[in-house]
Amino acid sequence: MYSDTGGDGPVVVLLHGVLMNGTLWDEVVDGLRDRYRCIVPELPFGAHRTPMPDDAELDLESLAKLIAEFLVELDLHDVTLASNDWGGAQLVVSPGGSDRVANLVLVSCEAFDNYPPGLPGRLLCLNASLPGGTFLTSQLLRPRWIRHLPLTFGNMTKKRVPDDQFMSWVHPLRHNRKIRRDLDKYLRNVPKKSQLLEWAEQQRSFQGRVLIVWARDDKLMPPAHAERLANHFDNSELVWVDDSRTLIPIDQPGILTSHLRTFIADNTSPNSR
Repeated sequence: MYSDTGGDGPVVVLLHGVLMNGTLWDEVVDGLRDRYRCIVPELPFGAHRTPMPDDAELDLESLAKLIAEFLVELDLHDVTLASNDWGGAQLVVSPGGSDRVANLVLVSCEAFDNYPPGLPGRLLCLNASLPGGTFLTSQLLRPRWIRHLPLTFGNMTKKRVPDDQFMSWVHPLRHNRKIRRDLDKYLRNVPKKSQLLEWAEQQRSFQGRVLIVWARDDKLMPPAHAERLANHFDNSELVWVDDSRTLIPIDQPGILTSHLRTFIADNTSPNSR
């Protein structure tokens, strides 16, 4: 499933992270839709409403290739591909191999070998390795005081994810065992750090423009990685966002939208589709 604002403007594809869905980008999409076609895939990260086929491969590399196939299926070209929290945008160009991506936007996301990120990411993967662990995770995240702890979602935002939105994220995980199965497939297949670093090295060949938007106070995605990414890609620009943590689309959607509009206008042609 995916949402699509339609229109003839340049295409922006927005990717979300684990235990989230496309509503992460709602305010940003509202700020872009007058000029750009915004497409937000619903990735199988536990907040998706429709389970994947039983035989679907959902490891990190397979998902990157799946997104690359998604761009082909929709016949999208000259795409600006953005990712927050999840490092998927980098992976779609390699190992996903897509040549339909013209520009990358990396918004406080996993990079290099920071995968899974921080203590929350490691605990999530640990729980997924235990029988019934992902179901337990979905139940534990219901009380606000637990989800606001640093070892869960507490370091993801400064403003906090609105209650209704957050509960919509964990609802499929709580009520559908196939959704839990999908998330477990992903969390139980963590690549070795040597593999992650090899992929990162391959990504250096990307020739498009790269915008790096990073929360200066990020607790999970090291600010040093933002500077490292800026040196990693040949055609990159780094901008810092204050008063935010990892989920910049929640904490500072207006500032993020402004940076995106400027970047996309400078690096796409009116005929991009």
